[in-house]
Amino acid sequence: MIRFDNVGLRYGGGPEILRDVTFHVLPGSFHFLTGPSGAGKTTLLRLLFMSLRPTRGLIFIFGENVAELSPGQRAGLRRRIGIVFQDFRLLEHLTTWENVALPLRVMGKRESDYRDDVTDLLHWVGLGERMNAYPEILSGGEKQRAAIARAVIARPEMLLADEPTGNVDPAIGNRLLRLFVELNRLGTSVIIATHDYALMEQLDAPRLALHEGQLQVRAGR
Repeated sequence: MIRFDNVGLRYGGGPEILRDVTFHVLPGSFHFLTGPSGAGKTTLLRLLFMSLRPTRGLIFIFGENVAELSPGQRAGLRRRIGIVFQDFRLLEHLTTWENVALPLRVMGKRESDYRDDVTDLLHWVGLGERMNAYPEILSGGEKQRAAIARAVIARPEMLLADEPTGNVDPAIGNRLLRLFVELNRLGTSVIIATHDYALMEQLDAPRLALHEGQLQVRAGR
């Protein structure tokens, strides 16, 4: 599903943020992405989402060489990926319900076919009473849960999540982890970038560990 071959990335003329990164991710797998602040976790997720191009090396997503894709082809692959950004990126003019339903609407699905699924998911993540609220009145934790619900509602083939439990209490964090595990059980490959070692200890999943721009694949707990 994913293959990185000797990938390096630098911004401008500065030093490489990522150096000789090589790894692969199989369909239906679950990985944690770890490393200290500034190690390049968010940069790696952006490469996986194809919103950033490497300085060198090859990246294959869903078997496609990203460097050879047109902008339209990259956009098509992105629709197969759910992503949770640290800054949430909710649309301010849409309610919580409408934000979460947006991927299904973009796919051309009828609202009558997904209305109950969106509502049930919002209750699951603890936003049942905030379905009609707009992002400006949501707390950081509520925005994060809405962003997670939006990322998973369409059951993407791959889910990328950048610190998805960073603004929620442990009980909600555990519930969100169960949501990711269930999505993975249904066939989605999951990569979660996190500093939360207590969260990682709950699941025996391989860890993609970044340190000083290089990556090692380590066994879980």
